[in-house]
Amino acid sequence: MEERLQKILANAGVASRRKCEQYILEGKVQVNDKVVTTLGVKADPDTDVITINGRPLRQPEKIVIALYKPKGVITSMSDPEGRKTVKDYLKGIKTRVYPIGRLDYDTEGLLLLTNDGELANRLMHPRHHVGKMYLATVKGVPHGDDLDKLKQGIMLEDGMTQPAEVEYYDVNPDKNEATISMIIYEGKNRQVRRMFEAIGHKVTLLKRVQFANITLQGLARGTHRKLTKSEVNELKQSIKIDKDTKQ
Repeated sequence: MEERLQKILANAGVASRRKCEQYILEGKVQVNDKVVTTLGVKADPDTDVITINGRPLRQPEKIVIALYKPKGVITSMSDPEGRKTVKDYLKGIKTRVYPIGRLDYDTEGLLLLTNDGELANRLMHPRHHVGKMYLATVKGVPHGDDLDKLKQGIMLEDGMTQPAEVEYYDVNPDKNEATISMIIYEGKNRQVRRMFEAIGHKVTLLKRVQFANITLQGLARGTHRKLTKSEVNELKQSIKIDKDTKQ
């Protein structure tokens, strides 16, 4: 898949994207033996021969990381306000990875990160129907008819949601609250919270517990692990990317 040359260089760990742009402008980068001196040029790191200062560019291993993001953490690799980001919880990961989608600041749970752009794009696109399971604790106990509305789709400000899979997970009449299991297949901003608000129930606690075939099993809050080859291959199969035993 073609990407801007400076992004390819940065993802390979050459330097920051801005520094890589400087290398290009200085004529230090070649693509298929042709010197590139302008920004905006695209290349495919899997098929094009890219060199910098005459040395072939070494592509990092493509990896996927599962992180249990705590509540109160920004789904970003940096924050100008100095708040905690998911990068703070990736100690020991030397490869540059980026979040696949987002989890709200007030939401905890499973977040996947990768340096595989094609995999990330397909996992995020609604047409691939990748399920993401949440446990939402809400004020009050929604009636079955209200849950049916969620199952059919809810009209939000930015459009109709796709049908969701919804069921009671736990009901606590003494506290007048319920925990609802919901699987959605898209990623609108604060979607789960807004869907429950649309039926008159405020979410007080939200946790994502599964993304496609990956769960939180074995992860404590704030910890991460690298997915196995078989897990990554299963992810790829679910979105029709050919199995890659070299992954």
